[in-house]
Amino acid sequence: MHVSPVAAHSAWAAPTTFPTFADLDCTLDERPRAEDDQDRELVRRCLSGEQAAAVTLVARYERRLFNIALRMLGNVQDAEDVTQSVFCNAFLSLASYDPRYRFFSWIYRMTMNESLNMLKRRRPMVTLNEESSIPGREPAADAAMEAEDRVGRALNELNANDRSLVVLRHFQSLSYDEIAEVLKVAVPTVKSRLFTARQRLRLVLLGQRV
Repeated sequence: MHVSPVAAHSAWAAPTTFPTFADLDCTLDERPRAEDDQDRELVRRCLSGEQAAAVTLVARYERRLFNIALRMLGNVQDAEDVTQSVFCNAFLSLASYDPRYRFFSWIYRMTMNESLNMLKRRRPMVTLNEESSIPGREPAADAAMEAEDRVGRALNELNANDRSLVVLRHFQSLSYDEIAEVLKVAVPTVKSRLFTARQRLRLVLLGQRV
């Protein structure tokens, strides 16, 4: 018996605090293989009808998926909607997941695709910048928020393909191999496209159009 997607959906809630944009020179670490084995076991338990396993999968991935969607879309409400949709769709199609491959790449790909679909049907919403106004912040916090907003605006100037690569590499810390797995392209293609995306991002940050 499959886990009800409604139950999994109700177990999910948007994070109460929102992530900050990481430094573009962050250290990159590959996921431990033990996590992949744990994911496969959780999926197996979900497919056998264990509700607790579904809740655990949501807890493991909700912030990661929200982070991807937020940086792809630059909008809190849209990121929440995408994250909810991804979890619902994931549990609806969980039987199609092939355990020979890593679960994280399967659900990351769903998140990227759903974010791209959201961009196509986008409507005016409250932005992250507008949502993040907090009275009484210290000057250092204001400076950090300004830097975050600047990077966020620069990301939104990139086309969707460039933005996907930058988000996965520099904000999700995926390796070239992992990005290739998520996007279903060759590693040399990832490296080439990422180089171009970085160049375009630098131009935007310098105030030049791309």
